[in-house]
Amino acid sequence: MQYLLIKYVNSFTLLFGILRFRMPKLWVLPFITILLFTLNAHATRLAIVIDDFGYRIHNENKILQMSAAISIAVLPDSPYGREMAQKAYKQGREVLIHLPMAPISKQPLEKNTLHPSMSSEEVEDIIHGAIKKVPHAIGINNHMGSAMTSNLTGMKKVMNALSQYHLYFLDSVTIGNTQVTKASIGTPVQVLRRNIFLDDIQTEAETLHQLNRAIALARKQGHAIAIGHPYPTTIRALQQRLATLPDDIELVTPSMLLNHSLTSKRSNSLTKQKCMKSPETKSVTVLESKLDYFRMVGETLVPGAIVDALSQRLEKLQNRTSKQEKLHNTGHLRPQKDKTIENKTDAHKEMSVCPDF
Repeated sequence: MQYLLIKYVNSFTLLFGILRFRMPKLWVLPFITILLFTLNAHATRLAIVIDDFGYRIHNENKILQMSAAISIAVLPDSPYGREMAQKAYKQGREVLIHLPMAPISKQPLEKNTLHPSMSSEEVEDIIHGAIKKVPHAIGINNHMGSAMTSNLTGMKKVMNALSQYHLYFLDSVTIGNTQVTKASIGTPVQVLRRNIFLDDIQTEAETLHQLNRAIALARKQGHAIAIGHPYPTTIRALQQRLATLPDDIELVTPSMLLNHSLTSKRSNSLTKQKCMKSPETKSVTVLESKLDYFRMVGETLVPGAIVDALSQRLEKLQNRTSKQEKLHNTGHLRPQKDKTIENKTDAHKEMSVCPDF
C-alpha cells in the first residue's frame, strides 16, 4: 500500500510539472479533484479473521493457501491448534488466540471457558495457559462469550490479566451490550471491533453477500473487520471473491488497524516484505519533498482552498506512513454461535485507526 502511494505521488509530481508550464489554470481544478479522489481510492482497508482453527486440518489448510493477510484465530485446547499456529506463523500470517468465553445460551463449551463468576486468579491462569498453547499470537478474540463480554466485572478481570502481555483484543461482538471496550479503560490493552460476520448463514451465496457488505463498509468508513469460519461454503466464497477483489481494497491484518505500536515476539513477515519495498527513511523523505512541491505549485496555479485540501491529505498520508513503520519495527467447529448484533463503534480505544483520507 505504502509503495503504491509513493508511486502515485511520483506520477502526480510529474504531471504537475507539465501542468505548471503547459496547462491553463482552468484545467487545474478538475485535475486536483481527480487527484483527491485517487488518494481516497487507495485508503480502503479490510481485515479478515477466520475463527475456530485447530479442529479440521483439511479445511484450515485451504485457508492457509489464501493470502497471508488473512489472519487466523486458534482455539487453545484444540488438538491441532499449536500445529496450525506454527504453520501460519511461518507463512508470515497473523495469529490470534480464539479465547473461549461463556455464552448466555446453553451450548457445548470448550475446555477452560471463561465465566464471569471466576476469580481474577482463575482468569489469569486460563489466559496464561492459552498463550502458551497458541505460539506466536499477538492478539485475542472471543469464542462465543455473550455472557462474559456483557459482564463488566468479568471483562475487567480479563483486561487486567492481559495487561502483562503485548496482546490486542478483537471484540467479536456476539452481543449488543458488550463491555469489552469499557473494561479496557485504564489498561494498556488496545481494542478492535468486528463489523461483519461472514457466515452466520452457511451458504456460499450468503457469505459472498456478507463479503460485499464488508467491502462496502470499508469504503464508507475507510476500514472494516470481517470474521468467518473454515466452513466449506466460506472457503469457496473466499476463493471466489478474493480472486476478484477490487483494486481499491487492501487486505490487512487486524494489528494494522491499531492506533499505536505493538510490541510482539516477531514482526509479521508480510509487513516486513512491505517495509523492504519502501524503507521508512526513503518513504518519509519522498513524501515530505512531494508535499513541499505541491504547496509550491499550488501557490502559483490553483485556489488556496484546493491546495490546502490536498496538503492536508498528503500530511495525513505522511503521518500514516510514519505510524505504520513504527508498527513494523517496534472445536470441532461449532456451527451454533451466539446470536450476533452488529453495532457501530464509538467508544474508548475502539477501532481508532490511522487517519482516513
